[in-house]
Amino acid sequence: MPTILAENAYPSDWLKYEADNYYSRDTIIVASGAGKVLSGTPIAKVAASGKYVPAAATGSDGSQIAVGVLFEDVDATSADAKGIGIMRHAAVSHAGLVYGPTITDATKRAALNGQLAAVGVLVREGA
Repeated sequence: MPTILAENAYPSDWLKYEADNYYSRDTIIVASGAGKVLSGTPIAKVAASGKYVPAAATGSDGSQIAVGVLFEDVDATSADAKGIGIMRHAAVSHAGLVYGPTITDATKRAALNGQLAAVGVLVREGA
């Protein structure tokens, strides 16, 4: 029986435009306990710690406000992990984004996409 190999998403699957000279990118710290966060996951900044987690539909600690998209996979299961966030002046494809488990319907996705647009990360439907 043949072996089936699976690959995670590449940034080129969802990132369609970013500004020159890495202007769109910031180095970030993904908070311990966030688990394995995949490339293309919308991220939010927790106000108390200044660290990032996958954006959630609800909350009161900052995790409910998307501020960027994770560039590459990060494993923050048991310790904080350094990552790269696409934080401004970019266009991304909705088809490649990896929404967290609480972003469960079109209304929640639209709200998150609006939050990304507010920081200059435009989510395109057909890209």
